[in-house]
Amino acid sequence: MTEIAAPRLVVTDALGRRIVPIDKPLFTIGRRSETDLRLPGADISRVHAEISLENATCIIRDKQSRFGTFVNGERMTEKVLAHGDQIRFGQAGDTEIVFFVDDEAPSVEKSAVSAASELRQMAALLEGLRALGSGRVLDEVLALVLDSAIDVTGAERGFIMLANREKQLEFKMARARGKVTLPGRTFETSRKIPETVFATGRQTIVEDLLDGELAQLHTGTVALGIRHVLCTPLRLVRYVERAEQRGAEEIIGVLYLDSRERGALKSSAAQSALDTLSAEAALAIENARLYREALDKAKFEQELKVAAAIQQALLPPPNRDGAFFSTAAASIACRAVGGDFYDYVDLPSGEFGFIVGDVAGKGSPAALLAAAVLGMFSAEATYQGSAASLITRLNHGLFRRAIEARFLTTFYGTLGPNGRFTYCNAGHNAPILVSSSGLRRLETGGVVLGLFEHAAFDEETLTLQPGDLIVPPHRVRDFTENKPATSRDERAARRRPLILCRFSAERRRHGCAGSL
Repeated sequence: MTEIAAPRLVVTDALGRRIVPIDKPLFTIGRRSETDLRLPGADISRVHAEISLENATCIIRDKQSRFGTFVNGERMTEKVLAHGDQIRFGQAGDTEIVFFVDDEAPSVEKSAVSAASELRQMAALLEGLRALGSGRVLDEVLALVLDSAIDVTGAERGFIMLANREKQLEFKMARARGKVTLPGRTFETSRKIPETVFATGRQTIVEDLLDGELAQLHTGTVALGIRHVLCTPLRLVRYVERAEQRGAEEIIGVLYLDSRERGALKSSAAQSALDTLSAEAALAIENARLYREALDKAKFEQELKVAAAIQQALLPPPNRDGAFFSTAAASIACRAVGGDFYDYVDLPSGEFGFIVGDVAGKGSPAALLAAAVLGMFSAEATYQGSAASLITRLNHGLFRRAIEARFLTTFYGTLGPNGRFTYCNAGHNAPILVSSSGLRRLETGGVVLGLFEHAAFDEETLTLQPGDLIVPPHRVRDFTENKPATSRDERAARRRPLILCRFSAERRRHGCAGSL
């Protein structure tokens, strides 16, 4: 009998078609992870059958399996295999297995198969790179990377793990042959290999997890029947503008591939193609991330614009001329929205009331609290009561709400037709009363709102003369010396909320708007 050169099994199942060499004197087949060919299925026994090399022949023996071993449709206990024999294990027939022997020009066939395999890998690589160049959605890019890696290497399944902000690996996606997404947000395999690759930046190839001490280190992976593992870092190299600059390298994650067959991923052509793919994949993933961040930023900025418009709409018109007063106001947020606010109110007594305030903090949280305070002010201001009592009710209203950062300063005043002006200052930067007799700071009041629930507030009553002006402290120079702001602090102070209020004995149409 002619000596055989390379007996092998061609296995076709739900995961695709693969070639398994019979490279041991005793080749075992079954459901156990320790077998040389592991087959899933209820019809498969733990050790279902074995193939032994005896006197240059391959003999298959059934190992007292429950559902039997079949060669060319006939159940057998022991049989010498011939080239082209079809083997089935169990009754289901979900897996097709054909026995082949390289007994005709093996070197030519091997060379042709190798060349065809390399061409297929190159075609898969080029197709993957082309697809990555057009990817924009992160999940689509991850799927393209995994599908290309599986096509290039012949792996059964692949996973991608990306680093989060804390530099910890997070599972992102798993795919199997046939471009199938595996369900779940975790995968059953050892984390030791991907974490080691991520930490060291070196590719790891395990030809057989059952060799040596590897089986003890990766018992969970071996229990799943996984025999061969390839894990490579996703290394991002950022491009630079000038040749003398060096591009900074960063490992953003790992690409993990595995297979049940021993040595299915170790060809040099597959590894070379995978190196090229992983480098381009890292760049494509980063670009997809940046694209998503840009979309999120644009959406956020648009929402801020809408929020800013709503916040400005909640404020009253900035300029107002009454029968005995003129006012002008302005509020310029440090960001798109902020915690500055002001409002006017016509009281039932015929007096004119106004409030100005500043919530601690910036941005959306401060803007939301400012809107809430304006709502409380609108509800409370029309009730008869003193300025101090209104500030007290606002303070109590803040404590009735479960708000942690609820601190704000505010100034509330009421002005009557006879010049009677009553105010309460709750920790706000004291406005200045500009009159013919000089300047006076309006400081009477109490502490910041939201600090103490039972805080007491005082008020002061003054009599204004026609032409008297109440201005914010950072705008005093504009009205007393006719000088613009010069220092950085003065220019920054102009962004704070302000109200100018001028008392007049008769209606003044020109008002205070020009003063701003």
